[in-house]
Amino acid sequence: MFLRDINPTINGEKTMNKQNFGTILALMTAVISGIAIPLNKVFVVGIDATVFTAARALIIGLVFLLIAGFQSGFDFSRFKKAGWKHLIFIGVVGGGLAFLMYFSGLQLTTTGRAAFLHKTLPVFAGIFAAAFLKERIPRRHWYALLMMLIGAFMIYFSRIPLSAMWSNPGLGDALVIGATVLWAAENTVARKVMKEGESNLIVSFSRMFIGSLLLFGIIGLTGKIDVLLSLNGVQVANLFISTAMLFVYVFFWYWSIKHVEISKATALLLLAPVISLAMGVWWFNEPFPIAQMIGSILILFGAWWVIQINSKKRIERELTGI
Repeated sequence: MFLRDINPTINGEKTMNKQNFGTILALMTAVISGIAIPLNKVFVVGIDATVFTAARALIIGLVFLLIAGFQSGFDFSRFKKAGWKHLIFIGVVGGGLAFLMYFSGLQLTTTGRAAFLHKTLPVFAGIFAAAFLKERIPRRHWYALLMMLIGAFMIYFSRIPLSAMWSNPGLGDALVIGATVLWAAENTVARKVMKEGESNLIVSFSRMFIGSLLLFGIIGLTGKIDVLLSLNGVQVANLFISTAMLFVYVFFWYWSIKHVEISKATALLLLAPVISLAMGVWWFNEPFPIAQMIGSILILFGAWWVIQINSKKRIERELTGI
């Protein structure tokens, strides 16, 4: 009932209802994201990371293809065609290698570390945007990104006792950071392609479907077909739960930014790593040393600062008409 828009008599009240609705959706997205990482940690520990990632990518890719088909009446000629080299790059890098590195890293490190390290994405995205898209990055933005980078180093170099659930945090952290760099590169190309008119649904399909083809190729080359075919009922169920959570996350996220400013929605999304960290400490008894705590705070504050800078820039553009 609380998710339904009430027909107001005043336009201001209607706008406020939409903003409240968007805020609720953004909060739900943050909760889903925060819970997903600890759950995926459980799921991926019991299954080969390549098999887990490939199956998820294939399912999500086909879902995006169906959505794009329904939206266009299955007339795909309506979509502008981006260069295949761009779509292949997006799929191989963002949908294949990055996911494989991330989930391989998640097997080896803690959920809290993985969640906060992933939030350094604006650092690398800002660098790629300035270098390849020629976007102008304000000086304050670079200060915030430097703060986040320092936070990532503090997390990476903080020592924690080993466990069966986090058997090699150093390597796991490195893989998560590597995946984040690849996602930043893929996001840069995806942004370029969509600015040129390509549908976000086609980009999403290419990302996941082409990525799944790469991952299934790796499965074949490494002789893991038998692992894929021998998944038991619990593993298959876990796989579908993880896939469903990813789809719901994407669905709620795009629904939220339809009704609320993206800067506000992104700020609310910063709750996700805090939820992941709390669940990791409570659920898995994950350690949380002081250096990791300080690093996590620096990443959160830096990300919040970036959001505030971008929000102010947007308001200035609207006021000046530039």
